[in-house]
Amino acid sequence: MHSLAAKLNDTLQRENPHVFAMLSDLGKLIYFPKEGILSQSAEAKAKGHKYNATIGIALENGQPMHLDVIQSTLSAYNPKDLYEYAPPAGKPELRAAWRKKMIEEHPSLADKTFGNPIVTNALTHGLSVVADLFAGPGDAVILPDKNWENYELTFSIRRGAELVYYPLYNADMKFNAAGLRDAILAQKEKGKAIVVLNFPNNPTGYTPGIEEGKQIVAALKEAAEAGINIVAVTDDAYFSLFFEDSMRESLFAELCGLHPRVLPVKVDGATKEEYVWGFRVGFITYGAANDAVLAALEQKTLGIIRATISSGPHPSQTFVLHALNAPEFQAQKQEKFEIMKRRANRVKELLDSGRFDDAWTYYPFNSGYFMCLKLKTVNAEELRTHLLEKYGVGTIALGDTDLRIAFSCIEEEQIEDLFNLVYSGVKDLQGQQ
Repeated sequence: MHSLAAKLNDTLQRENPHVFAMLSDLGKLIYFPKEGILSQSAEAKAKGHKYNATIGIALENGQPMHLDVIQSTLSAYNPKDLYEYAPPAGKPELRAAWRKKMIEEHPSLADKTFGNPIVTNALTHGLSVVADLFAGPGDAVILPDKNWENYELTFSIRRGAELVYYPLYNADMKFNAAGLRDAILAQKEKGKAIVVLNFPNNPTGYTPGIEEGKQIVAALKEAAEAGINIVAVTDDAYFSLFFEDSMRESLFAELCGLHPRVLPVKVDGATKEEYVWGFRVGFITYGAANDAVLAALEQKTLGIIRATISSGPHPSQTFVLHALNAPEFQAQKQEKFEIMKRRANRVKELLDSGRFDDAWTYYPFNSGYFMCLKLKTVNAEELRTHLLEKYGVGTIALGDTDLRIAFSCIEEEQIEDLFNLVYSGVKDLQGQQ
């Protein structure tokens, strides 16, 4: 084991041995090089006033070398904010701006201790970092039965973890906090669980209410008090898109400082929140009781980033930072929120009209991009295929009965036609039975 990794491990064992015990084998071995190209280049950048012949970029006339065919489309930006490598942790100004935004949107964080957001190549990369640091063969990753399929690739296929499912909804069609609690407590013999909390949920578009949120926090605390180390991952991909009564803050805020055996990890990003899917700008943020633990986790995270992507793309970080600092940002974001809310409300209005009750029910939704139908009479995959072939309508089949519909990408005036076509597809298949 490298001495830097051993030093980070010693810090974690001393400051919070529970967090050290959460690390995967890779998480224990990883470190960020203090000596090498990056550190020597950083020193040269600070002191090499005459010539800096260290970093692998090309310079011309004191600026990063670039092609006019590219710069002409980006002329509003200084070349140094586009072409140079971004630091492995991300552009410092962007990290500071995102942290400020987090505090503004989460009043509960005001008196909590948490780290500086680290830039990732969007949320999938952030979740992959979590998997590398904390998941290994046999570790339990606890998920609701309705979840994003990429969790399986990220935690199970890549890292060998065991996926443990519980029903998302209880009998009252509220969040199943009791099921979550039981799934975590079932890991007592292992002594460790990775819990993924994704709200608004993909695929259902459901966010728990305030009381449900308290039940989730209580379940994690009970499991921690029972001796289980919990990596509590809040996948906040669709944060802020809350259209009805629900939690308005990520559970990350409530989980910070909850218990020494609970490590909150917030994975979020500009991807969906700021409608910049192709920019691939995300963040990973840790909550811990002291700065030494946060610093050690940051160094290990930077080690993973250095070993995989080296650093995230600089131009998109610059674009997001520009947006966050723009005076028009909040007003423009609110305008898009209202469009999304109207689409969600139109979907619910149609589904509550009774016109489609013989064909499906729907799972509760109040946020995000999606909703899910529960089909009564036909198979979801057969319907999905039929809708494509006959009507040119694309949907997502999940299991035998569930059909996910992304109202986010359908204009409000087109929503009724969409559901009418889905209904026609159901009737077509019924006629073939």
